[in-house]
Amino acid sequence: MRLPIMQVSLDTRKLTSFALVAFILGGALGGVLWNMGGVYVPNSNLDAFFGNMHRFTSYDELKEYLTDYSSGYGVDYIRGFGFGDFIMAPLASDGANVDIYWDTVESAAGSHELYVGDEYSGTNIQVEGVDEADVVKTDGEYIYYAKGTQVIIIKAYPSEDSGIVKRLNFENTVSDLYVSSDRLVVFTSKSYYYYFYYDVDDSESNGPQTTLTVYDITDPTDPQKIKEFGMDGEYFNSRLIGDYLYYIITNQAYINEDELVPLPSIRENETWCTIQPTEIWYPNNTRGWMQYYTIASLDISDAEAQLSTETFLLDSGYNLYVSPTNLYLTSNGWNSDTTITKIGIENGDITFKANGTVPGYVLNQFSMDEHDGYFRIATTSNDWRSGSNGNNVYVLDEDLEIVGKLEDLAPGEEIYSARFMGSRCYLVTFKKIDPLFTIDLSDPENPTVLGKLKIPGFSDYLHPYDENTLIGIGKETEESEEGDFAWHQGVKISLFDVSDVENPREIAKIEIGDRGSDSPARYDHHAFLFSRARNLLVIPILEAGIDEDDFSGEVPDNFYGEYTYQGAYVFDISLEGIELRGQVTHLQDDELLKSGFWFESEYAVERSLYIEDNLYTMSQGMIKINNLETLEELAEIDLGE
Repeated sequence: MRLPIMQVSLDTRKLTSFALVAFILGGALGGVLWNMGGVYVPNSNLDAFFGNMHRFTSYDELKEYLTDYSSGYGVDYIRGFGFGDFIMAPLASDGANVDIYWDTVESAAGSHELYVGDEYSGTNIQVEGVDEADVVKTDGEYIYYAKGTQVIIIKAYPSEDSGIVKRLNFENTVSDLYVSSDRLVVFTSKSYYYYFYYDVDDSESNGPQTTLTVYDITDPTDPQKIKEFGMDGEYFNSRLIGDYLYYIITNQAYINEDELVPLPSIRENETWCTIQPTEIWYPNNTRGWMQYYTIASLDISDAEAQLSTETFLLDSGYNLYVSPTNLYLTSNGWNSDTTITKIGIENGDITFKANGTVPGYVLNQFSMDEHDGYFRIATTSNDWRSGSNGNNVYVLDEDLEIVGKLEDLAPGEEIYSARFMGSRCYLVTFKKIDPLFTIDLSDPENPTVLGKLKIPGFSDYLHPYDENTLIGIGKETEESEEGDFAWHQGVKISLFDVSDVENPREIAKIEIGDRGSDSPARYDHHAFLFSRARNLLVIPILEAGIDEDDFSGEVPDNFYGEYTYQGAYVFDISLEGIELRGQVTHLQDDELLKSGFWFESEYAVERSLYIEDNLYTMSQGMIKINNLETLEELAEIDLGE
C-alpha cells in the first residue's frame, strides 16, 4: 500500500537561502569540531576497514553516525532540511548485502553498412582516452542530439542525404549522451522535489531520479534498447573509458522527522531495491554537508554485463577529475579547504585508494591533473575573517600527501582558469588585470614560478594550441576609476606564446562585441571546437554592441550594449594570428530586438562539429550544414516536432 503524503514543489531561491544559512551556521561549529578531531569517529571492527574508509556494520550505526553529525552542528537542516516529513518504508536494523542482477533485451538490429566521413570532430575533452558526456555526439555519419525529452538521430553525412531518421522519446529530460562503436548511452533526469514517498513493497521513490539507457545502434535508424537502469538520486557526472562507463549519482544524507534514514535505491525495470548501510563506505572524519555518492560502472559493449556499484558517504562534492585509472572527487570544507577522495577505476572495478586535503577551493576540473603518479591541484584560498585571498598549487603523491607546494600567488586575486600540460602549469588570476603564470612542476617537491604576463582582461578557459602555445577564451576589461576592480567588456580570444617560459607573450588577440557580449565556451569547454590541422576555431557568441553616436562624450565603461547577433563565430587561428572567417546564425525574424535584458531562444547556437569539409551548427531549433571553408549553406534541418 502506498503511503499518502502531500507533494510540494519548492521555491529554489528560498531553499538556496536556507541552505546558505545552514551552511554558515554548520560551518562555524563544524570548524571547531574538526579542530578537536572530527565530528564523529565510530567504533568499527577491523574487517570493515578499507584504506581510510570504513563500512557501516548496521543501519543503527549509520543512524548514530548521522545523529551525532547532526547534533554536532546544532542545526536541523540535516533532518529533512526543515521542510517537513520524509516517509520511508521500514528498514531492518541490520541490512543484508544487496546483489543486483539485470535482465537484458536481445538486440534485433541487423547489419548496416556505414558511409562515414574519414575525419570528424569529437567532444572537446580534458584527458586523452577519457570521453566526456555531452548533449551532442557524432560517429562521422549520424549526429545524436539531446533536445528536451528526446534524442534526435540525424543522418548528417553526406549533406545531400541529411535529415532526421529517428526520434527516441523519454519520460524525463535527456541530460547527457555517449556514442561509442555501436552503442548509444542516454542519461535522463527527473525534475525533483525534496519530498519522497516509498511503497512498503517496492520502495519506489518520487524524488530525484536518474535513468541510464543503453541502445544498440548497429542500425541508427532503428535503435534497440538493450539495458535500462534507474537510480534514486541526482546525476552528478560520468566518464567513458574504452567500453567501461563510470557515472555518479548523489543523494542527500539525513535523518527525517520520523527518525528514519532514507537510503539510496537502484531500479531494475519497475522494482526498486535499497542500498543497505553495510554497503556504504564512510571516512573517519566529516566536516561538510554530507551526501551519498553511488559510483556505478558498466561494460556497455557486453549485453550481459551487470552493473557494479560502490556507495560512499562524503562531504558534498563540486568537481570531478578523471584519469584513465583514477577518479578524484573534490568537496569544499568549512575552513576554505578542499577534501579530495581518490577512487581507482580499472576494467570496471571501483576501489577506494586515498583521502587528502589541501587549502583553498577548486575552480573546476581543469584545476586538477594527474601526471607520473602525482596529483596536481590549483586552489584559491579565502580567509573569510580578513577577506584576503591568494592562490596555490599543490603536488600530492599517490597517497594524497602534499609533497610540494606554491602558495599565496597574486594575493587579493582569484583563479579564473588553469591548465596543466606535462611538467607545466598555467594559471590565470584576475582582479583588475590578467596575470598569466607559467609554473614548472618538473620537480614535484619544488614547484617554481618561471614567469608571468600582466595584460588587461582575463581568460576563463585555456586550451593548448601546441606544446608552446595556448588559446584563451574570456573577457576584455577596463579598469574602474571608482574602485579596485575592472569592468568586463566584450568576448576576448587570445593566443599566448609560452615557449620562453620566463617571458610569456600574448601574440594575438581579437575582441568580439562590447559589454554584455558572452560565450558559453567561457564556462563549458564542450562548446569549444578547435582543429590545429585545419586552423579552425568555432565558438558560439552572443554579441552586444554600443552605438557611440548615442553619446555626446566617451561611452561609460559600465554601459551595456544591445544584442546585435547570436551564432557560431568561425575563426582562422594559427601562429600568425586570429581572424574572423565568418558567422552562422539560426535566429528567426527579430528575436534579438525582442529579447530585452535577457536573451533566450531555441535557435541560439550551442554546439558545433565538423565531418570532412562540412560544418554542423546545432541549436534546439535546427541544425545547419555549411561548407567549412566558404561557409556556404548546404542544408538546414528543422528539429521541431
